[in-house]
Amino acid sequence: MADVREQVTIYRQRGWYCVPLRPRSKSPARRDWTNLRLNPEVFPDQGNIGIILGEPSGWLVDVDLDCDEAIELADQYLPPTPAITGRLTALRSHRWYIAIGATTEKHSDPTDGSMIVELRSTGTQTVVGPSIHPDGETYETLDGEPAPVPSLMLAACVKALAEAVIHRRGTAKPPQQIATLLPQSPRVGNDVESRAIAYLDAMPPAIAGSGGHSQTYAAATALVHGFGLDPAESLAILTNHYNPRCNPPWSDKELQHKVNQAATKPHDRPFGWLRDVGPIEPIVNDVDLSQFMVGKRSPEVASSPPPVDTTPDPGQLPERLFNVPGFVRRVMDFTLANAPYPNIGLAFCGAMALQSFLAGRKVCTSGDLRTNLYLLALASSGTGKEFPRKVNSQILFQIGMSASIGDKFASGEGIQDALVRTGRMLFQNDEMDGVLRQINLDRENSRESIPNILLTLYTSAGDVYPIRVKANQKEAIHVDQPHLTLFGTATPQYFYESLSKRMLTNGFFARLNIIDVGKRGSGQSPGSARDLPEDILDIAKWWADFEPGSGNFLNFHPKPLVVQTTPDAAEAIDHLRLMTEREYNAAEEALDEVARTAWSRTCEHAKKLALIYACSENHIEPLIGLPAVEWATEFAMHQTRRQLYLASVHVAENPFHAECLKFLKKLGEQPTRTMQRRQLMRAMKLKAADFDQIVLTLREQGEIETVVIETATKSAQGYRLGGSQ
Repeated sequence: MADVREQVTIYRQRGWYCVPLRPRSKSPARRDWTNLRLNPEVFPDQGNIGIILGEPSGWLVDVDLDCDEAIELADQYLPPTPAITGRLTALRSHRWYIAIGATTEKHSDPTDGSMIVELRSTGTQTVVGPSIHPDGETYETLDGEPAPVPSLMLAACVKALAEAVIHRRGTAKPPQQIATLLPQSPRVGNDVESRAIAYLDAMPPAIAGSGGHSQTYAAATALVHGFGLDPAESLAILTNHYNPRCNPPWSDKELQHKVNQAATKPHDRPFGWLRDVGPIEPIVNDVDLSQFMVGKRSPEVASSPPPVDTTPDPGQLPERLFNVPGFVRRVMDFTLANAPYPNIGLAFCGAMALQSFLAGRKVCTSGDLRTNLYLLALASSGTGKEFPRKVNSQILFQIGMSASIGDKFASGEGIQDALVRTGRMLFQNDEMDGVLRQINLDRENSRESIPNILLTLYTSAGDVYPIRVKANQKEAIHVDQPHLTLFGTATPQYFYESLSKRMLTNGFFARLNIIDVGKRGSGQSPGSARDLPEDILDIAKWWADFEPGSGNFLNFHPKPLVVQTTPDAAEAIDHLRLMTEREYNAAEEALDEVARTAWSRTCEHAKKLALIYACSENHIEPLIGLPAVEWATEFAMHQTRRQLYLASVHVAENPFHAECLKFLKKLGEQPTRTMQRRQLMRAMKLKAADFDQIVLTLREQGEIETVVIETATKSAQGYRLGGSQ
């Protein structure tokens, strides 16, 4: 026989508490066993063990099949589960599940009182291996993973199984067949509207913090798509019959949004599927689920939350978008040839930042957009992010502009003081994690915070920027057309962990061009950043000396050159503007603040990038042509889609939602998008009850599906990302 303490340790690791039983007995050794939460080392060497069921063990429950007929019919009535145990003369007599909130229910034969089947939960325990039955048989150990199922559904299945056994014995009428478990109410008429109202009355209300958004969407979907009602009629029914039960009630605008979503989004079931099943009959006590296992279909429950819209991941920026002809490409090539660990993403960010700075206060579009650019490269330690910064520093030093180089942000005031001295700055900051965290920490939205200073400077590139008045300062100071280029880096892990709705809707964050540079490149013998090619220095020096306009105060009041746009390029920009406006309007209608923020800046990003492209391609006579706009459009669109994807997988509305996103992320990281239940539980570090609540929620939303995973030794339960992924 296996060691008792060793097996208790295994059960405990799976989140289940055990109770010591008397040798070859089902009886606990102590009367207070329901309150015991014992460590494995206190269990006696000789003795049986039982698992404490229900809430103490993460809502592990046992369906105890007490007769041969129940064992024979179980597969037809009970949900499938990999966790099945028994003993030699009672094989497969115990089915194990995770059923949150389940209560103990016993079903006996009405004629002789003999037990048929029990649903055992809190307050009970079941003997498990390596225990010995009084007859000398060894109980099987519980090795399989119990399937998570809704408690009410499991109770109905157990009841139906008991009635099927009674019917077979000829002591009662057969249970009435019902194809699906639908919310029902005695208040039912034959017209569609009254049936829909009755259906809605049976659905649970939306409670804040408990999946209220999904629940209300499900209610709207049942009316609009399930019963095929007109959206206006559906809104009236939701307002009068559902909203009063919600806590807190929804506003009219929010309910209208749910109805609009239900009317426009795709659905798994055909239109009118609830309307076409015919009038719902009054509830009867008999429930037959004998067809439950046919085709392994689950009962359809319309109140399940809908599949969550998951924005597709556009992935890392395609390498072709790193190709900007002219000066940017020359600087990139030098960086890649001399960096100890060349990385094309970092080389691109460095070169684009340099071109952005050199053309600052020198050129603009016809709409007065400037070349000021905020770049954030997501790069882990050791990826080689220092070398592109060294290249930029050396170029500016060798052309006499080292005073315009900044590294760290000591404060917002420090940024302002630097701009007063030079009018334009290139900041190369390796600590952007801290700057981004300020967005989440600055609950009062302080004007003097670094993100707010950077945002104001970005929007003031074509305007006059007022500097704060210091003590003993007689007159206010202004900077005309300040230019700030930012080339920052952040660690990917910390960046993704700090993402929040507050950050994604922040104005400064919306101006960032975020580029995940990926893994470190292969090493090579490095060169020196000081040995710069003459053609790079010549162009950089040309920009330093270039002074468009005329007058004696161009350093203080610049008159930038207006870079023209070709007709086909202008037409392409107009097309992009119309498309992004449609996306913005859709986001506004959907009350999606993150999407609205992202789409509001896409066209502006593209026009700035096209201007920098033109300056790089031909510094003497820059012209924004169609290739520049096409490149900038694809770049900006990728940035927006990436931001929306990050919001969908990293930004949670509440702690429970955060755990759901973490669950989906763990699955998505697997090559097969599948993981065993035990592996996921270890990775999630949650209590079994909390873990199973996540599983149930994601299954109802269509995000995941339960699968059986074959291993070298035995089958194990697992989960796979569903079709919505």
